[in-house]
Amino acid sequence: MIINPTDIGVSTLEKKNLGGIDQIIGPVLDVAFNPGKMPNIYNALIVKGRDTVGQPITVTCEVQQLLGYNRVRAVAMSSTDGLMRGMEVIDTGAPLSVPVGEATLGRIFNVLGYPVDNLGPVDTRMTS
Repeated sequence: MIINPTDIGVSTLEKKNLGGIDQIIGPVLDVAFNPGKMPNIYNALIVKGRDTVGQPITVTCEVQQLLGYNRVRAVAMSSTDGLMRGMEVIDTGAPLSVPVGEATLGRIFNVLGYPVDNLGPVDTRMTS
């Protein structure tokens, strides 16, 4: 499953497991969740909201550490500029994944699995 925070499917995730940003230091976020609702290590988290100037912002993160006291430490896969404490965080319940297979050979992708070589979308359903 490629995590695309702009897809309609994210809205169904919003009701599953929500947390909030406690601390931001560079690309590292500490996120608090309700007791018993901690995401697994390597789960993808999505921060959706408005940045400090009111522009829509979406940042995908990956859980790297369980801190205890219902908090996790995650690393952002893009810039954290504009994120603020208290912003809502969605646990996708799955790790990040990228396309694989013959269609990906010779292509260039970003860390989230999106092609960045201006050759259009990748025609594959296989992910890893």
